[in-house]
Amino acid sequence: MQGDDAELTAAVRAAQGGDEVAFRIVYRTVHPRLLGYVRTLVSDADAEDVTSEAWLQIARDISRFSGDADRFRGWAARIARNRALDHLRTRGRRPVIGGDESDLAVLPAGADTAAEALEALGTGRTMALISRLPQDQAEAVVLRVVVGLDAQSAADVLGKRAGAVRTAAHRGLRKLAQLLDESAEDLPDAGEPPPGPEASPTARGVTHKATRTLRET
Repeated sequence: MQGDDAELTAAVRAAQGGDEVAFRIVYRTVHPRLLGYVRTLVSDADAEDVTSEAWLQIARDISRFSGDADRFRGWAARIARNRALDHLRTRGRRPVIGGDESDLAVLPAGADTAAEALEALGTGRTMALISRLPQDQAEAVVLRVVVGLDAQSAADVLGKRAGAVRTAAHRGLRKLAQLLDESAEDLPDAGEPPPGPEASPTARGVTHKATRTLRET
């Protein structure tokens, strides 16, 4: 178990015993990535409220939870997804992608090497690129890379087979790599000189790095 995962596991267990300081540690550790996931489902205007509702349920039911840090992240993500879908059903809306991408900058420790591909995209453009993916791919990528779940845990959240989640994540990350490559020449600000000869190989290198991670996802 990774060091950060061991700390989260210990904090969860202490929180189950009523330790409020431990629960705050759990919240600070998990909340940014959980909020990032909720933002793939509801509008940014609603994401904070939906995530808060999820935390109310997490706090209420944490004593009944059983498992380590990875299972806790999956359990929390499943609660958040259910709250988001309930929210959408009451408003007759479909899941959406959007919102402030800053919370996606907090990537989970111990995430698989797909995290490197998303990190390479740059936090300022992450959500804009993810928003261009099909919903199943967007959820798979965010659950795997941002929330930090393995394929089986992500599949449990989505009610799908692990293989389907791996495929969706693979396709989503491949598409993100393509989008990064396509947008590389748009990186300089207006008024700056055109990119030098080294800019294109750098973009290609990042794309190839993302492609390599797909084989390991």
